[in-house]
Amino acid sequence: MAYKEEDYLMLSGIQHFYYCKRQWCLIHIEQQWADNQWTAEGQIVHKKVDNPYLKEKRKNKFISRAMPVSSSLLGLSGILDVVEFTQDEENGIEVPGKRGKWLPEVVEFKRGKKKKDLRDIVQLVAQVICLEEKFKINISTSYLYYDQTNDKVKVDITETLRNEVQSLADEMHYLFENGITLGPEYCKCDKGCSLADISMPSLSKNCKKINEYLLNSLDAD
Repeated sequence: MAYKEEDYLMLSGIQHFYYCKRQWCLIHIEQQWADNQWTAEGQIVHKKVDNPYLKEKRKNKFISRAMPVSSSLLGLSGILDVVEFTQDEENGIEVPGKRGKWLPEVVEFKRGKKKKDLRDIVQLVAQVICLEEKFKINISTSYLYYDQTNDKVKVDITETLRNEVQSLADEMHYLFENGITLGPEYCKCDKGCSLADISMPSLSKNCKKINEYLLNSLDAD
């Protein structure tokens, strides 16, 4: 299914959705937000990167910053931090004002270090799908750059990851279109989450304790 442009959601939201679906609902459906140290540092990292007037060029590479993209397949739109073009006459595309053919790859900048889960990777894959639609090209690899460790991590854009991203995007649209905010039991917020006080993940723990108490009481009877 293809989504209409007026129904597009924020591309960056897929990272929030993967990590904590309740957090995403609060931000994107209920329009609730709060800053903390980590969100502020993240904004600083992206402010340094997302300057469309900064250009870098080497012999066989050039970089484009703050590139707008969208995908009708995912129904997402946003801005890419960095797209790195490498000269590739076999697999590349023509770029206005450039000689030869060029292969684009995403470089997504992240605060901190590599995560144990896939939250950064699903965002990168979604960005790649958007970039593929923009240039009508298949992109097999892209990169995550972590400022704390100065690591540039290569990510293979597999079919499994593509399917995961499509499933996440479809679920985001379903919740948004129906105005559904998931409850605290869906919350993964920790002390570092800027929405922890709003999301109240402790409610889910209390509910579990109450359920356990009731079950034990029934068993005792």
